[in-house]
Amino acid sequence: MKRPIRIVLADDHAVLRAGLKSLLNAESDLEVVGEAGDGVGCVETVVDLKPDVIVLDINMPICGGLDCLPAIRRAAPECQVLVLTMHDDPGYLRTVLRAGGSGFLLKQSAADELLSAIRVVADGGLYVNPRHARVLLEQAAADNALREQDDEKHSRYRSLSDRETEIFKLTALGHTNAETAQMLSLSVKTVETYKARMMRKLGLQGRASLVRLAIELEVL
Repeated sequence: MKRPIRIVLADDHAVLRAGLKSLLNAESDLEVVGEAGDGVGCVETVVDLKPDVIVLDINMPICGGLDCLPAIRRAAPECQVLVLTMHDDPGYLRTVLRAGGSGFLLKQSAADELLSAIRVVADGGLYVNPRHARVLLEQAAADNALREQDDEKHSRYRSLSDRETEIFKLTALGHTNAETAQMLSLSVKTVETYKARMMRKLGLQGRASLVRLAIELEVL
């Protein structure tokens, strides 16, 4: 017979831990083997007991859940971390996943969802509820779009000739066409021609947009 999933509960609210313990121990395949009320005790308990899953709160005294999560992953890499929190913020979710967490669940979730999440992470899976997963996907798409825009800007900038690049930088620094012509030993008309070509390649209109691009590209 397969042994139960061994669980540690880490939350600074004793009443909540008691309720969770009662709920989980009522399941034949789940067993609460330890509890902790703060971050330091959480890490020590995980080190001592090597559970399969730790249900971890974010806000705890001494050392919060996000702060002790990396220590848990180092001390017990086989232990899966399911964060159970009241913070409905995708920023926390991304932080948890980056730190090695296996799941993210709100405290107001239904009991059945918590049981399902524990079983999923214990089996090596990742648990994120559908609404949070949708937010993650939307954010990833937005981030990719920004990266593509940045790549396009860099590509356009790299397409400039050496002379156009010089004029781009001098214009961004505030030099007039006449000053640029004198500095580069060119005629004003030649500078104007290079500048018009450079602006067209970069898709810019006006010096303000050129300065913004120079700042974004960090080329000054």
